Amino acid sequence: MITTSQLTKRVSTADGDLEILRGIALEIKRGETAAIVGASGSGKSTLLGLLAGLDVSTEGDVVIDGTSLASLDEDERALLRADKIGFVFQSFQLLPALTALENVMLPLELSGASDSDQRARDFLDRVGLSERRDHYPRTLSGGEQQRVAIARAFASEPLILFADEPTGNLDTATGAKIIDLLFALNTEQGTTLVLVTHDMSLAARCGRQLVMQAGELEEAS
Repeated sequence: MITTSQLTKRVSTADGDLEILRGIALEIKRGETAAIVGASGSGKSTLLGLLAGLDVSTEGDVVIDGTSLASLDEDERALLRADKIGFVFQSFQLLPALTALENVMLPLELSGASDSDQRARDFLDRVGLSERRDHYPRTLSGGEQQRVAIARAFASEPLILFADEPTGNLDTATGAKIIDLLFALNTEQGTTLVLVTHDMSLAARCGRQLVMQAGELEEAS
């Protein structure tokens, strides 16, 4: 489902080029669950952004379900994300002017789904928020906002779900519930799940643990 070859990312700084990722080679199979762990600044989120087509590499390539991201322009990468990829952010990334229902509906409508309203209602019900669907993000707790974000990510039935520190802004009890929800929906839909996390209990629930250190990636021992 996901393969990379010699994936490298460099950025220019006042002190010269900084190499964030160094020739990453990775293969994640359809339906796998994988956690990427490592210290802050090791390149985890940069790698996730490249895998999702949110950023472009300096060298190397990412292939998603047979499609080379290096062969696509920005608009084409956006279309691929809309068709095959879901994303859950640590900071939720809900639009404050839209209700919970409207936040889940928006990507469905942008993709041309004819049943966006019903699908959004169904997924909000599945994450336990049917009674909160007309509420705006500012009136929802952190856990509720993250459940809206998860409903939004899964409603489009993506082949791959990327999650960047999905429990990072939540208390321990709420984070545990969010983890259970992520894996329940992953199992139901057969979605390939790739997480970046500092939470080792979350990483341990994934089929694979990958350690990022100084821009290099290796399987956990």
